[in-house]
Amino acid sequence: GGSLGCELPQSHVLDSIQNLRLLGQMRRLSPLSCLKDRRDFRFPWQQVDGSQLQKVRVMSVHHEMVQQAFQLLLSERASAAWDKTLLDHVRTGLHQQLEHLESCLVQLVTEEDSAQSYGSASLEMKRYFQRIRLYLKEKKYSGCAWEVIRVEIMRSFSLSTTLEERVMNEDMGLP
Repeated sequence: GGSLGCELPQSHVLDSIQNLRLLGQMRRLSPLSCLKDRRDFRFPWQQVDGSQLQKVRVMSVHHEMVQQAFQLLLSERASAAWDKTLLDHVRTGLHQQLEHLESCLVQLVTEEDSAQSYGSASLEMKRYFQRIRLYLKEKKYSGCAWEVIRVEIMRSFSLSTTLEERVMNEDMGLP
C-alpha cells in the first residue's frame, strides 16, 4: 500500500505509454517543415519539479494536464485536424487516465494542506493550455500549428508520466 493510501493501477502507466504512442502515430506533417511555427509555451516546470514533491501535487498537476489535453482533443477542430480512429483511441485512453487520477485524488485531497498546493499548481497548468489554445487560434488552426501542439503535448506528457512514476515508486519504497 502507498503511504498516502492511493494506488494508481498498473494499467495507468500503460495507458500513459499507449497515449504517447498514439500521439506519435497522429503525426501528419514532418516537424521539420513546421520549425518556423515553433513556440515556447512555457510549460510550468516549477510546478512539476520533482525534487521534493508531494504526491498530491504531482497527481493534481498531471490530472489537470490530462483533463486540459482531453478537452482540447475533444474539440471539433481537433477532429478536423487528425485521423478520427487514432483520435478516438487517444480520447479513450485519456478518459481512462482521468478516471484513475480522479479516484486517487479524492483520497489524497482530503488531507488538509493539499487544497492550496493543488489549486495553484492546477492554475499554472490551465494557463499553459490557455497559451496553447491562443496559439492555435492565432495560427488559424493550421496543419503546422496542430503539429507543433502534438509535439508539445507529447513532451509534457512524457515528462509528467516520468514524474508520476517516480512518485509512485517512492511511495512503494522502490529506488
